Amino acid sequence: MPFTSLGLSPALLKALADQNYTQPYPIQTEVIPAILKKRDVLGIAKTGSGKTAGYVLPILMNLQGKTVPKNRHVNVLVVVPTRELAMQVSEVFITFASALPDRVKTLAVFGGVSINPQMMALQNVNVLVATPGRLLELVESKAVHLSDIETLVLDEADKMLNLGFREEMSLIFKLLPKKRQNLLFSATLNDDVTRINQILLQNPIVIKIDQKVDTFDLISQLGYFVSEENKGPLLRYLIKHNDMKQVLVFASSVYKADNIADKLRKNGIKATAIHSKKSQGARTEALSKFKSGELRVLVATDLISRGIDIQFLPYVINYELPRSPKDYIHRIGRTGRAESPGEAISLISPEDKQHFRVIQKKMGKWVTMIESETIDLHGF
Repeated sequence: MPFTSLGLSPALLKALADQNYTQPYPIQTEVIPAILKKRDVLGIAKTGSGKTAGYVLPILMNLQGKTVPKNRHVNVLVVVPTRELAMQVSEVFITFASALPDRVKTLAVFGGVSINPQMMALQNVNVLVATPGRLLELVESKAVHLSDIETLVLDEADKMLNLGFREEMSLIFKLLPKKRQNLLFSATLNDDVTRINQILLQNPIVIKIDQKVDTFDLISQLGYFVSEENKGPLLRYLIKHNDMKQVLVFASSVYKADNIADKLRKNGIKATAIHSKKSQGARTEALSKFKSGELRVLVATDLISRGIDIQFLPYVINYELPRSPKDYIHRIGRTGRAESPGEAISLISPEDKQHFRVIQKKMGKWVTMIESETIDLHGF
């Protein structure tokens, strides 16, 4: 089914063509018509499946021809768990809105930066993309009002409710008008998502794009058995020996991410860490350099990774394993996107072996393992 059959305007169809969108993803073919009809939607699809454009396009269509809202009364609220995702989603809105005849102003607001410029920028905003904490601060300061919200989007709802946002989200829900369109998107359907579905959604259209085992066919997975002390030398060996460009490395803590990046730089590999302790400016700059290829290695923690969306990322390396199999799938799903192949490598210490077996069993796919003892790591 082509984009032309989904009910989008000629202006948006041209913008899609200009952005090299050729065929809609499965989630988009079902979500776009439902949102255009003002239905509530529960969309379940894996990361990288096209969910963002799936709701951005019809929301922009529905905003066309609307009267300008009262100042500081926004039409659309998109709530996301991280600053990086807020910026990413707002960029998609801005890109497609620029092609439309009627002006649509989008703003992303998040913590970690001064609140004053955000307060001033909230003049005549149509679409507000926000993290929960900063949104509540702006409401308290009377910089924005949520009483006229027509459409609410919860993006990455499965993670938002697991990251300690429940109390903040409850406060936000109380500020919204009862009559509105609700769009809930999640990578997985779990008890938290089911609970919020029951609270928020009115007779929703449920769209579930199954993530089958063959979803991983584009991702070549490999594991190396290695001692904890040899993980650093092995990482540097793999990057240099295989001449890897654009490598996303996952660490389990801020301290470890900084340490890995520091050791890589000392060994002549351009690298930086990106995590919650870095300033927003530093994180934005690092991500920009990584996407452009100026930075060879980005070392990230799981929370920050949710805003890293690179269409053709070739390599993901798990320096340390995440706690949950779902987070493992999310990590390796950063590569193998947009029908482009990618490689995911995990460094498995003796202490990790049992946990990695559990991850593979849950994933439904067994990973080829290599003994690193046969590799000469001298000099790395």
